[in-house]
Amino acid sequence: MYYAIISEDAPNSLATRLQARPAHLARLEALKADGRLFVAGPHPAIDSPDPGEAGFSGSLVIAEFESLEQARAWADADPYVAAGVYQSVTVKPYKIVLP
Repeated sequence: MYYAIISEDAPNSLATRLQARPAHLARLEALKADGRLFVAGPHPAIDSPDPGEAGFSGSLVIAEFESLEQARAWADADPYVAAGVYQSVTVKPYKIVLP
């Protein structure tokens, strides 16, 4: 089943986000290589594809896991969590309808 991992950034976390980004992306690349990643990306803090110093307000990952518990465990192990980029993370079951 697919799960949506919805994360909210801590205030002023852009520098920390950029530092932890390579490890964060490596985990997403592993999901992609396994054919389990539907979509992933950050939420710009302003209405722009390149928010610059405004940074990001959070992230969304939709990926396939065997259970909600496994999805939560994967989300909890994110380098952004360990670095303090995320102030909160919500994991919910997700049903793909379109495309």
